[in-house]
Amino acid sequence: MNGEALSLPLVEAPETRELRQTVRTISEKYGHDYFVRTSRDGASPTELWAELGRAGLLGVNVPEEYGGGGGGMTELAVITEELAASGIPLMLMALSPAVCATTLLKHGSAELRRRWLPQLASGEAVMAFAITEPDAGSNAHRIRTRAVRDGAEWVVSGSKYYVSHIDNADAILVVAKTGEPDERGRHPLSLFVMDVDAPNLGKSEIPVEITSPERQFSLSFDDVRLPAEALVGAEGKGLAALFSGLNPERIGSAALLNGIARYALDKAARYARERTVWDVPIGAHQGIAHPLAKAHVEVEGARLMAARAAAMYDAGLAAAGAAANMAKFAASEAASHALDAAIQTHGGNGMATEYGLATLSGLVRLFRIAPVSTEMILNHIAQHELDLPKSY
Repeated sequence: MNGEALSLPLVEAPETRELRQTVRTISEKYGHDYFVRTSRDGASPTELWAELGRAGLLGVNVPEEYGGGGGGMTELAVITEELAASGIPLMLMALSPAVCATTLLKHGSAELRRRWLPQLASGEAVMAFAITEPDAGSNAHRIRTRAVRDGAEWVVSGSKYYVSHIDNADAILVVAKTGEPDERGRHPLSLFVMDVDAPNLGKSEIPVEITSPERQFSLSFDDVRLPAEALVGAEGKGLAALFSGLNPERIGSAALLNGIARYALDKAARYARERTVWDVPIGAHQGIAHPLAKAHVEVEGARLMAARAAAMYDAGLAAAGAAANMAKFAASEAASHALDAAIQTHGGNGMATEYGLATLSGLVRLFRIAPVSTEMILNHIAQHELDLPKSY
């Protein structure tokens, strides 16, 4: 697809509707109870993941030559949204298929692509993504994890934290600095594929107040040795490779949030139609109806923005980065408002586990911080879209 031919249909194509129905048919067999149970039991949604893989849903953005569906972020975002709309918001969808598979496809060697893409597409393998560090924050140039050449190997030292689903991963896509710094003191970055069981790799779980089967971990690299072929792309050129994966992560995050918002509004609207107080359904009162209606408008706008960002990314447009940021911002705001309105509609029941709403509060709040904070998105938009002076 090229930029000149890019357009968004006003009505979804039949194949997109069929894709949504395929996801719903699978996810409805599991539901939100499955999501909560696996999260609280310290388990992983392996049965669901395997079924999604067998249905070809984890590799829709991978070329057919590697066992995928030959689509792009547009299709992957649809799948991510529908899973969340069924009460199963898997952050893993924005990581292993979106960040890692896309980065390997665009920048990995032929050997890395052959080794990993078929297994990522089938769901037989899962890959984590390690970039965040305690002292770097949103500034990738302050990353301290270093990879140094030693003959035919790379030696990695340093640490990462808030790395998702390490306990369910086969490998990690690691961002490290390499080479000498430039005149501004910034080191070039490189990406590496590291086996999750590599010697001298330490892992410890970070307890968080989030209901999710994707647990968070800190990692320590005590001179972890990697073969030369573990390098993704050219040495020192990792920044470009990094953003080829970060934009899909933001689009995938937006899709997940839009799905959560739809799930919450669907439950709230049903409750407002059925719950009767003072002889009328509570949905007849504007104090209930208006917050839900307003949230619905916000969600539909966020969904359009996410679809636009995915289409722009698939078309290879430079402006896809800004669109991905705006899609993630719009979705995080819309999901926050939708979930809050849904909980309020349920009154005290909104906090009860059985109603399946408060269980999503921590996850929705997380996405105003990660994978990029609301403030950094606004910084980006102000500078690159409005041509305002750089503020950081």
